[in-house]
Amino acid sequence: MKDKLDLDLLQEEDDLEDTQEGKYLTFLLINEEYGLEIQYVTEIIGIQRITEVPDVPEYIKGVINLRGKVIPVMDVRLRFGAAVREYDERTCIIVIQVKGQPMGLIVDRVSEVLDIPKQDIEPAPSMRRSRENRYIQGMGKVGEQVKLLLDVEKLLEE
Repeated sequence: MKDKLDLDLLQEEDDLEDTQEGKYLTFLLINEEYGLEIQYVTEIIGIQRITEVPDVPEYIKGVINLRGKVIPVMDVRLRFGAAVREYDERTCIIVIQVKGQPMGLIVDRVSEVLDIPKQDIEPAPSMRRSRENRYIQGMGKVGEQVKLLLDVEKLLEE
């Protein structure tokens, strides 16, 4: 009976992964549209009080207390080397989970969830890697627009 339950749980996980495949949460940052795979997103929250932590990189703004869980928060603008921008009512924190580690990503504003099939994603151009484009895993074509698709694992690496 236990083996049957384990198989059912594995099937449910596979089904969930299938429904999330090709789905990207898009957001605006520095006047560009970016996307990240929805499978990493746990929730989206408004900007809130951030507790600063000493001796961390400049782009790590600190930590937040989210329902009793302490989560580090990264300002993606600063991670890309862009200018500081005042947070406003549209500024959001996208809470993601990568390899069991939660992280909050501060973005200018969240746009929408889009389906971007594999055939509409091209590899990132092999031009000289800047600070910003080394985190790009691909270019998603959506109509006449291009969404820069982030590699969240590289984004979180030091």
